[in-house]
Amino acid sequence: MLPNKLRPDAAGLELFGGAPMNRGILFLLHRQRLPQPDEGDIVTKGARYGIGVIVAAGLLAALLLLPLNHWALLLVEWIREAGAVGVVVYALAYILATLFLLPGSILTAGAGFAYGPVRGTLLVSPVSVLAATLAFVLGRTFARNWVSRRMEQHPRFAAINEAIGESGFKIVFLLRLSPIFPFNVLNYALGLTRVSLRDYIIASLLGMLPGTFLYVYLGSLVTNASELLSGRRPSVGAWGQVLYWGGLVATVFATVLITRIARRALNRALQHKTQVGLPEASEA
Repeated sequence: MLPNKLRPDAAGLELFGGAPMNRGILFLLHRQRLPQPDEGDIVTKGARYGIGVIVAAGLLAALLLLPLNHWALLLVEWIREAGAVGVVVYALAYILATLFLLPGSILTAGAGFAYGPVRGTLLVSPVSVLAATLAFVLGRTFARNWVSRRMEQHPRFAAINEAIGESGFKIVFLLRLSPIFPFNVLNYALGLTRVSLRDYIIASLLGMLPGTFLYVYLGSLVTNASELLSGRRPSVGAWGQVLYWGGLVATVFATVLITRIARRALNRALQHKTQVGLPEASEA
């Protein structure tokens, strides 16, 4: 045996060339053989965390300080007279708002104001699905770690992820009909699940359609873009009032009914997999 080889003795000490060694020296030698954390990894993780904080702070500042709703109204008024170019600009604005987690209700209702209930729905539906799909892909790839950390704060998402493993299309469809997470957040969160891209797109297209039509229809009832924010009713005659309230009540009733049915079905599907419950409709 080589004289310089380390070997244990009966007392638990080690001999180096036949001489007993101090336990402190042995600890230092053992520590040198352990993998040490890479300083570059520590810096990278810190940088990622810092960037995430900056981005979140920037989005919050934009929501609080920038006149986003006013800009959305200006865009809606402009696209009404801009023809095909307005459609393209509207689609880009909607996609960016979705990816940056900005509210899109004014843009959705604005499509009804600019193009009417039918053409507005035919525009918003594919654009919203495209935007949701891009967020889904980002949540599954580049933004996966960031989204995963955010979803750890939502215990209900664990139940959703569990249920999607068996019934991906059904659960995504029900979530779109009765979202227990905000639309923009859900797009990224579903990227963490095992649902296929095809099922995600088709289920989102069908599930988001009732809510999309409701917002577009409400937008089509206003006569001025500013009413999208003020909530004032358009000034119409007696028959116009009947049509307004009748159509509004019918649309809202159908949407609420579908939402309640979907929520109950979603509760049953998730409770089959876990004991984590969902809020009742009155709590949403």
